[in-house]
Amino acid sequence: MKNIAVLISGNGTNLQAIIDQTKTGNIKGNIVAVISNKADAYGLERAKQAGIPEYFIDHKGITREEHEQKIIDILEKEKVDLVVLAGYMRVLTSLFVNKYKHRLINIHPALLPAFPGTDGYGDTFNYGCKVGGCTVHFVDEGVDTGPIIIQKTNEIKEDDTLESFKQRGLDIEHQALPEAIKLFCEDKLQIEGRKVKIL
Repeated sequence: MKNIAVLISGNGTNLQAIIDQTKTGNIKGNIVAVISNKADAYGLERAKQAGIPEYFIDHKGITREEHEQKIIDILEKEKVDLVVLAGYMRVLTSLFVNKYKHRLINIHPALLPAFPGTDGYGDTFNYGCKVGGCTVHFVDEGVDTGPIIIQKTNEIKEDDTLESFKQRGLDIEHQALPEAIKLFCEDKLQIEGRKVKIL
């Protein structure tokens, strides 16, 4: 069983999807820590309700590296195998990325490499795309540039609003992220350069 830590900044709906899949045994792993840089992130409450240790690590008034070191201290103590960014809204430094190379994954609400950054849904929709989706990828030192594990598509319908497109997209994210974590926990991911092979 792999030990998983989830980093969040907000509501934690992707976190809930992971919690649900670990509870059913579909994901062969234990969530050993949920960490947020925001004290009022509802995801911390989700963790508490599930009996998972939750931590608020304030990033204000300290350097990025100092903030990340506080997180690393928790991850090391919990012997974490996989770090999952589930709506974590801070760009990580090379200190963190290199420490967890090939053990750090993120979900992004667009079909990378299109529309990296903070508003994948809005950027996709406003560009006039016919198809959007989400990408689960390993994290490297770039912004949303790491090797891609899974992508799922979300067709944009003629009568969609940004809100309806986004809502459908969240449901798809809730499938994709647990799927990628499941593959990692079963040692079924092999990284070869930019390509991730599913064994």
